[in-house]
Amino acid sequence: MSIDPCHCMVLRKAARRVSARYDEALAPLGVNIAQFSLLRHIRRMAPVSLTDLAARVELDRSTVGRNAKVLERMGLVASSAGEDQREAVLSVTEAGRTVLRDGAPLWDGVQDDIEARLGEGKLEQLHHLLAAL
Repeated sequence: MSIDPCHCMVLRKAARRVSARYDEALAPLGVNIAQFSLLRHIRRMAPVSLTDLAARVELDRSTVGRNAKVLERMGLVASSAGEDQREAVLSVTEAGRTVLRDGAPLWDGVQDDIEARLGEGKLEQLHHLLAAL
């Protein structure tokens, strides 16, 4: 196995493989890992503005807005007027809470599998290495 000299490509390939595992696990719920993760953040922060949500997930506000609209069309998120009438706030609907509840063991299963594959020492090392970037 040859080592790819491009750090970016190695990380992107690994991220795609890991994302695909979560996507496969969550597929029966009709959401992907990006949607599930955003839904979890909205639940934790609700009611939350797009600006605050984007800052938390470290994505561009317009990207988060587009993704939130998809969750809203799916009936998983509701938007309402915030204290500042210029910006709406998001909250999770009952359907969204059901997806989060049903998805938790699926997500945990992928987490457990990754932990088993890497082992505790390597997993901790991976987290430290990635945090250094």
